[in-house]
Amino acid sequence: MKIVFVAILAGIAVSITSCKNKGTTNGSAPQTETAGSSADASRLPVINFEEDTYDFGKIKEGEKVSYDFKFTNTGKSPLIISNASTSCGCTVPDYPHQPIAPGESGVLKVVFNSSGKNGQQHKAVTLTTNASPSTTEIFLVGEVQSATK
Repeated sequence: MKIVFVAILAGIAVSITSCKNKGTTNGSAPQTETAGSSADASRLPVINFEEDTYDFGKIKEGEKVSYDFKFTNTGKSPLIISNASTSCGCTVPDYPHQPIAPGESGVLKVVFNSSGKNGQQHKAVTLTTNASPSTTEIFLVGEVQSATK
C-alpha cells in the first residue's frame, strides 16, 4: 500500500513538472516580457508619463478634481498595468486594462474628492506594471480650502 502511494505521488510530481514552462498552449495568451522574468531589460516595456504630478491649485472643500495622466509605452514589448492603488479612498484611478503596444499611448484618469479634506493635499497613485521598475507613482497635489471661507 505504501509503495503504491509513493508511486502515485511520484507520477503526480512528474506530470506537474512537465507542464511548467511550456509557453502558449490551448489558445492561451502569448507570454509577455515582465520585469520579474529573466528577460533582457532592453526588451521590457517602459511607461513614460508626460507629467507625473498634477497641481490642481486651490479648491473649495467638497469639489472634485479630475485629471488625465497621459503616458506612452516607450519600451519594446506590450505594457500591462495590473493594478492602480491610492493613498486614500478619496482618490480613484481608472486605468487601461488592455495591453499598451510599444509606441502606443494611454490615459490614467484620476478623480480626487475633497469632501472632508482641508489644507495641503498630496495624493499618490501607485501603478503596478510589467515594466522595470514594476511600480510607478504619480501625484495629485493642491490645497483644499474650507467651504466657509
